[in-house]
Order: sequence, then structure tokens, then C-alpha cells
Amino acid sequence: METIGRMTVVMREHPAWSPIDGAWLRAFGRADEWSAVLVTGDSWRSYGPAANDPQVVELIALPSTVPASLARNLAGLGAVARWRSPDLWEAIATAIIRQVIRADQARRLHERFRTAHGTPVPTPHGAAYLMPDAAAVVELPAEAFTSLGLAFKRRPLQAAAKAYLEQGAKWRELPSARLVEELQTVSRIGPWTAGAAVADFTHDWALYPHGDLAVRKWAAAASPDIDWPTKEEDFAARWRYIAADQLGPLTLFTLAWGAHHGDSP
Repeated sequence: METIGRMTVVMREHPAWSPIDGAWLRAFGRADEWSAVLVTGDSWRSYGPAANDPQVVELIALPSTVPASLARNLAGLGAVARWRSPDLWEAIATAIIRQVIRADQARRLHERFRTAHGTPVPTPHGAAYLMPDAAAVVELPAEAFTSLGLAFKRRPLQAAAKAYLEQGAKWRELPSARLVEELQTVSRIGPWTAGAAVADFTHDWALYPHGDLAVRKWAAAASPDIDWPTKEEDFAARWRYIAADQLGPLTLFTLAWGAHHGDSP
């Protein structure tokens, strides 16, 4: 199946997007139900047996508590299109790989892991690689992680993979906020990792850790006239206050603004 579409601003902050000939390619899903998407500018093309359209979000109205400069710049994006991760395990593994490292490093490690141990899916632009499934990750020897520069991610990834094999079916049925809580019962998964994973899987961006460095960086860049708190907890409290009932859209659009205007932190 092949579909073609266009949108305003395409989010490709997820580390599964790989650059290829001036475009970006990503595989989604599982080996038995996959799709791949190629993004070029604001256009996209999808391939594979599984349907895969992005979710498109628009800013209907921001509360008056949002600084005018930030509201103006975010509104200038128009609509934001983003593909969620349809596989909960991929969302969890991705959030673990992203822990406490810069976005560019996370992208490199994510690609190494997928290419070495994931399933390749065919596209006219070459193979795109899925995240290795939880069963495969549990069985990987320590050397498989060390050789890829992922030694410090081995224990959290394998603990999460084991827990997912035992509880994944139940997790997938939980409401989003409850899922964030449940994931934190797994060793090495804290509030940041759980929130990032669930936002990626459900597209509920009110659950994203909005005190995150990326949100802080791009809020400051989009509204440099505002004296934003520099500490994570203080910023998060201010962000919740100004966002009011638009926490999810405000967070998503701020991240999209950063993805559109510069490299992620």
C-alpha cells in the first residue's frame, strides 16, 4: 500500500528517523504489521501493509496566560503533524535510550541498535529498521550492548523488556495516566521516561515531562523576551500555569517549533 500526503510542519524529533538523501525515513510497528514513512520537507510518502497516517494537531486557542511572543511564534507553525509510535515496546525502549543523553547521541545509539538487532523492512529508498522486539532484547548478551556503545543502557532495556513480556498486554489496555504510573514500577523507569514513552505511544502530550530540557530550550528561543525559570521543577510549574487546559498542545507545538527552527538539544 502507498499513500501520499502533505501537511504544514512535520515532527521528526523521534530518534527512529534516519536521514537519507535529503529526506528522513522511519519504520513503524512490528515485523508482522509494519509501515515505513519517507518525509521530504513538508511532504510524506508511506509504504507497507499497515496504514499509517500522522496525527495532525492545530492550535485552536491558547489561554491569555501564554506570553504573546510564544503564542505568536507557535501559531505561525499552522498545523503540526506527527506519527505516534504504534508499538508500546518501541516507545518504552526509545524513552530509555533517550535517558540523560543529548538528542543527537540518542539518535545515533537508536539507529545502531535497530540496525544491528532489529528487523529490516523494504522501501524504494532502502531498508528501514524496526526496533528489536522485547523477546530479542531479553536474550541479547552483554557484548551486544557494549559493542554498540550501549553498555549503560543494557540493564534498563532488559529489565523493561522482561517486564513488557510479562505485562505488556495489560499495559496496552490502561488509560494513559495510569500507564505512566504503571511503567514506573519497572527498574530504571522514572517519571521522565514513563511520561515520554506514553506521550509517544498515545499522543497525549499533557503527559510529556514538560520540564524537559527541550521544552525549556525552545520556549526560551521562541520567546526570548521572557525570563523563564532555569530549574526544571520551577519551569514545569510555570509551564503548567501558563498552559492551563492547553498543556498538551502547548508542549507539542513548542517541541515542533524547535524541531522546525534548529537542532534538538
